[in-house]
Amino acid sequence: MSRVKGGTTTHARHKKVIKAAKGYYGRRKNTFKVARQAVDKANQYATRDRKNRKRNFRALWIQRINAGVRAHDEAMTYSRFINGLTLAGIEVDRKVLADLAVNEPAAFAAIVDQAKEALAA
Repeated sequence: MSRVKGGTTTHARHKKVIKAAKGYYGRRKNTFKVARQAVDKANQYATRDRKNRKRNFRALWIQRINAGVRAHDEAMTYSRFINGLTLAGIEVDRKVLADLAVNEPAAFAAIVDQAKEALAA
């Protein structure tokens, strides 16, 4: 039986890596050995930053909620507001609260008032 050379498989694998490196600068875009290193590193960053994106969005929501709370009542802070929500039994997540603070100030003001009442009681 004749031997099978791996040219087509190797070519397909190289082509896949080169395609993933499209847009990179210098030899990273067209030399397999360098492109593979660059693509591997890019995939490491992508994996790490999928987790970081969740942290960044949560931090953004908290900042928006804090700004909205302080605009409505200067004495109240974010942490006291969240404590008031817990005491009032309001279970709205930070993403929705941040959206309300930005787009629906009247509704957010009503929630802040409820949290204040729960803290006072």
